[in-house]
Amino acid sequence: MSISRLREFVSDLTDIVSEDRPEAAVLEAMRAPMARLLAEDDWLPDAFAQPHPDFYQQYLLHCDPKQRFSVVSFVWGPGQQTPIHDHTVWGMIGMLRGSEQATRFDVAQPDAMLRATPLRATQTDVLHEGDIDLVSPTIGDVHQVRNAYDDRVSISIHVYGANIGRVRRHVYSGETGGVKEFVSGFSSSVLPNLWSPS
Repeated sequence: MSISRLREFVSDLTDIVSEDRPEAAVLEAMRAPMARLLAEDDWLPDAFAQPHPDFYQQYLLHCDPKQRFSVVSFVWGPGQQTPIHDHTVWGMIGMLRGSEQATRFDVAQPDAMLRATPLRATQTDVLHEGDIDLVSPTIGDVHQVRNAYDDRVSISIHVYGANIGRVRRHVYSGETGGVKEFVSGFSSSVLPNLWSPS
């Protein structure tokens, strides 16, 4: 296993966010580096690929020193899923192992903390290995994600336009449309050593 692919990915993303580009251009520029990262499954350290029997895991792989972006591995145990949630920043999701299902919802801005209208699902997509998806407040930011498999682990790689573990975000009730604020944090307190000579 060589972490060099992750190191190159982080270097490419640092170059991209260092330029003054609009969000759409940033996400477009990140597609090729993400596709290269997903093309080979030989770089993710085992410590950042471990499922939990009850909860999906969100492992921080890298956070830009200026918190302009973060890279996270999401490890989905069989059948595990998120609540309906938003991000409040742009994000790119790439499927490394297995498959996940993402259902998008149409909601108003989360300024009213209590609502009485069920959320309306607008589309459901299934990501397979190598597929890439985008989220952002400008293109659609509220979704629910689940492991598409009930009998094996899936892993996706996420890049967000902030230190996502510290961003104040929202979870939604599908039945009532009610909104609650949360900060996700991370599942681990360690980072991979990008500068390992391997």
